[in-house]
Amino acid sequence: MPHTANARSLFETLRHIEASKLFQAAVISIIILSALTIGAKTYELPYFVTRSLEVLDAGITVFFLLEIIFRFMVCADKKRFLMDGWNLFDTLVVVGSLIPLDNSEAVLLGRLLRVFRVLRLVSVVPELRFLINSLLKAIPRMAYIALLMFIIFYIYAAMGAMFFSPINEELWGDVAVAMLTLFRVATFEDWTDVMYETMSVYPVSWVFYITFIFLTAFVFLNMMIGVILEVMSEEQNAQQAAKAHQERDDMSRKLDEVQQQLARLTDMMTEREQTHTRSNQRPE
Repeated sequence: MPHTANARSLFETLRHIEASKLFQAAVISIIILSALTIGAKTYELPYFVTRSLEVLDAGITVFFLLEIIFRFMVCADKKRFLMDGWNLFDTLVVVGSLIPLDNSEAVLLGRLLRVFRVLRLVSVVPELRFLINSLLKAIPRMAYIALLMFIIFYIYAAMGAMFFSPINEELWGDVAVAMLTLFRVATFEDWTDVMYETMSVYPVSWVFYITFIFLTAFVFLNMMIGVILEVMSEEQNAQQAAKAHQERDDMSRKLDEVQQQLARLTDMMTEREQTHTRSNQRPE
């Protein structure tokens, strides 16, 4: 029983360390240092600096390996550790970073995975993880808006190719090129030059551009933002509900522990009273 209590206390202590801000700050610092190391390797550096960066990179890789092992050890449900997408991503990046760079066939893969170590900053910072999760969940809803945008692009591109191809074949020669031109207009990249060129032949062609910009840059963009905000609101509500559920579970667990302690105290008091009663009943 004492060994079980000590093991449980040690496990809780390790979990508190893993969830502490100090531990997270240390991991974030190492990730930033890893990013700076990767960036420094893109410059022409002296030999001793290059060797120092290689030693530092090896140390960072070992730190990440120990960190992922530590997180696995303190995980309450180890069987579901890799079921979490962020844990799986971190594990793949860390394991991939162990690829030796002296193998010519694996050099590119190893360097690429070392670059992806910077993305671990997203998995470590809860706020960034919340944004990415919201964005991923919003993609299916945004797909219908993107499909509607493609239809509008296609209609306007077909109209532009029919009316404006004699004016500028490079910008309006066919539907595909016209869609690229419309993307340029939608991103406001020198779109006025394109409009004035067609207005020299069709003075009212400004209506074509204004309506297209209104639909793409204002209506559809705001619809995308609205979908993302809605999903973020749902995610925040879900997190608050999960947090409240976890707090209720913790409170219930603590109440159970208190009840067990009270039961043990009651048993001890009862046993002590019985012992005292038996001692008083002995004949002198």
